[in-house]
Amino acid sequence: MTESPKIRIDKWLWAARFFKTRALAKTALEGGKVHYEGQRCKVSKIVELGATLTIRQGHDEKTVVIKQLSDQRRGAPEAQALYDETVESIKLRMDEAERRRKFRDANPLFDHRPNKKERRQIHRFKEDSNS
Repeated sequence: MTESPKIRIDKWLWAARFFKTRALAKTALEGGKVHYEGQRCKVSKIVELGATLTIRQGHDEKTVVIKQLSDQRRGAPEAQALYDETVESIKLRMDEAERRRKFRDANPLFDHRPNKKERRQIHRFKEDSNS
């Protein structure tokens, strides 16, 4: 009977390339950005095969199922073999990215402050809309 290796969640997150360093993984765990089986967990939590993780990174939230255990950081293809992202998670991420893209297109950012002519046009527009 071979016993599966006991790997801490911070080390597994680092090996699966969700975070660049174990320190960043630790910070995310302590900040509640990672949930193990729907619950917040400590950095020293031992991961098990088939467990579900919810990982929040920036705007994205991924739900993954652990397929393999590893405590060594390898290339991206090998790291992606450690987990499977759920279909619902992929769909939600794509929908959210599309919503953010549409919002960004609807509200363009200006690359400069308004000059004198543009300020006058803004004031005129506001005065016309108030009347």
